[in-house]
Amino acid sequence: MPEVILQLTWPDGRQTTLYSPSTVILQHLQPGERLPVAELQQRAERALGEASERVRARYGFACTRTDEERSKLRHTATAYAADQFVTISAA
Repeated sequence: MPEVILQLTWPDGRQTTLYSPSTVILQHLQPGERLPVAELQQRAERALGEASERVRARYGFACTRTDEERSKLRHTATAYAADQFVTISAA
């Protein structure tokens, strides 16, 4: 499965990466988008869930790294207000 790594630039300029084991994430998050933190979280959670299920369908087990990515994203997002903006770019 082709993996995707997106770079997130948070409101204070901090940069993190978001890993997905599947290109399905690009149906939810696109490089060049600028989203409120709350919307980014919603879309990323849904995308990572779908990516993990694609791994399960192909290999017979879910991708545990997507759980780690969700946790990392939630933790980082707590430092910002829900209406502050995050910019997505290709890593």
